[in-house]
This record gives sequence, C-alpha cells and structure tokens, in this order.
Amino acid sequence: MANYQLIATSAMGLESIVAKEVRDLGYDCQVENGRINFSGDESAIVRSNLWLRTADRIKIKVGEFKATTFDELFEKTKSLPWERYLPENAEFPVIGKSVKSKLFSVSDCQGIVKKAVVERMKRHYKHVSWFEENGPLYRIEVALHKDIALITLDTSGSGLHKRGYRAGQGEAPLKETLAAALVLLTNWTPDRPFVDPFCGSGTIPIEAALIGQNIAPGFNREFVSEAWHWIPQKVWDEARDEAENLAKYDQELDITGSDIDHRMVKIASENAFEAGLGDMLQFKQMQVKDFTTTKEYGVIVGNPPYGERLGDQATVEKMYREMGVAFAPLDTWSIYMLTSNEQFEQLYGRQATKKRKLFNGFIKTDYYQYWGKRPPRK
Repeated sequence: MANYQLIATSAMGLESIVAKEVRDLGYDCQVENGRINFSGDESAIVRSNLWLRTADRIKIKVGEFKATTFDELFEKTKSLPWERYLPENAEFPVIGKSVKSKLFSVSDCQGIVKKAVVERMKRHYKHVSWFEENGPLYRIEVALHKDIALITLDTSGSGLHKRGYRAGQGEAPLKETLAAALVLLTNWTPDRPFVDPFCGSGTIPIEAALIGQNIAPGFNREFVSEAWHWIPQKVWDEARDEAENLAKYDQELDITGSDIDHRMVKIASENAFEAGLGDMLQFKQMQVKDFTTTKEYGVIVGNPPYGERLGDQATVEKMYREMGVAFAPLDTWSIYMLTSNEQFEQLYGRQATKKRKLFNGFIKTDYYQYWGKRPPRK
C-alpha cells in the first residue's frame, strides 16, 4: 500500500480533540491551526473518514510550496504527480482561497491550477487531447496563506458533520462535529445518566449515544473517495467490518433530551430513529426550570439560546437564572453549558470550574464546565 500525507481539518478550538481522535486510531500527528497532519495508507484515508467525530474533512496533501507569481504556481502544480490520483475521466473542479498572499485573485489561482493539472495529465495520458471529466469526482483545493500554496484533494465529499441522520432541524442547529466535541470534553461515561435540557433537533443526545455505543459516526453515509479506483473496495469493506465489530450495540444508555418546543421534541425523536437509535433515547417537552431528578453522578450538556437577537436578551437572562436554581441541588452532577453570553456565570449564580473558548460557526462562545463530585469507585 502507498503512503499519503493526510490532513484532518478542524474548527478553531477543536484541534486538540481531533488530534486525540487521530492518535486513538493509531496515527502519529502534528497539530496546526485548523488542521491535523498525519500520514497513512489507503486504509488510513478510509478509517479516518469513518471514525473521526470532530474533524470537518479528510484531505490528501498533494503538494505544498512557495508561490509568489502565477508562473511559479503553474510550474510547481504541474510538477506534482497528478496521474497517481486522477484517472483520465476524472472530474476535477478546483476551489480556492487566499489569505495574506501576493496571489490574491482566487479565480485566477483556480484557473492556473486547473490548467497545470491538465498539462500534467496530457503528458501522462498521451492519447487524450480533451478530458471529458465524466468519471469520479476529485475536488482539488488550492489554499494560499502568506505566499505558501497548499494543494489538496478532498476525500470526504460532504463535510464529515453530515452523518446522514438529520431528517429535520431547528433554526440554529449545532453542527454534529461540535456536538460530539462537547460530549468528548466532559467526564461522561456510558454507565452514567446524560441529559440535554435544550435538545433542539437532538444532535447532542444522538452524538452522545453514538459515542456511548462506540458507533463510527460515518457508518451510515457515503464518501466521495469510495469511487476512486486506487482505493480497493476491500479496504472499505474491511474498515466497515471493523466498525461493526467494535460497536457496542448492547451497551445500555440513560440519555434524555428535553426542549420547550414540542415540535423540536418530535424532530429529535425522528432524527434518533434515523440514526438507528430508536427507543434508546428519551425526548420530552419541558422547560429547564422544571428539571428535577433523583439520579446521581449524571452529566448535563446544553447549548441554550444565547440571546443574540434583540428582544431575546431578557428572556434568556431569566432562563439562565432559573437554570441556576433548578441545578443547584445537583451536587453529584457535572454541568457543561455552551453560550456566547459573557454574563452567564453571574446569571447562573456560580463560577465555572473551568471554561474553554470554542466557536459555534462564527460565534465566539465559552464552554462553562461545572464538575460534580466523583462517583464512588466500583
């Protein structure tokens, strides 16, 4: 098997979590802003697409070089081994971005990279003068940052957050990758109760259940690289068999989601069903101020409304206060809340044990963590 330089892309603030996931799969990695670099064979491409819960995409690094002129970009792109990846009928659109670089016109950079790939392909497929592009998709990206051009191939297709279970969603849905990260940043284990009191379309409880039963997040979806001739079908079959064997379908879970909106509760139940988790999760309509429990050592994870829109502020502040009162008796529970509201601790009535900066899309948020008592050793 060949070896490839791979990049798992990541939302800002989640790099260390993605890196831990990459290492857990058995690959050494280096962390940069927004990307985790590692290397591996075809099986690494397949397994990282199937298993990484918090990464956005898996890309192959085809080349990286300095380019301050269009000539340089053209010649250096042309010198890359494109025939290693692209068959003669490949469909290969080029997307691009440029930050703080002399070559700032993205459309020109895309055109030049496209032309360079075509020239390289013509040298290899000598009998072809025109490439039909009616075969498998190979999406090429040229990303310029401070005059360094990074050229990659996207192996994922749709972003990895698209697990395939979201039949419906609310107004401000949380990305599945961020929801998984929120769960992985807690001290939750599958033998403890788990509650999301602002469940919306059910993303956090569903991701918790997938983690709790060790189900590969990409198990029920397709990837663009499944159509690539140089990744044998056998590699995909073996990786899916591995995922099937590692899943703990008989792991019992106590996971509940609630929401003030009965329509969201219905959507959450439907999404859980789509995810193959049917009756394992409980969803109910409820306001957070009405939350009570006799269970112990549970974990609450929530992405409550932030009050970003004018007019919502007072309602949200009142709800944060009510939540503080409702959760005050839960001294054995650990509570984790994601919000952009900087007054959260004052309104909630307690200072967090720890907080972590995360981005929810483009919104800068803090993940407030309140650690409960440790459960007794078994």
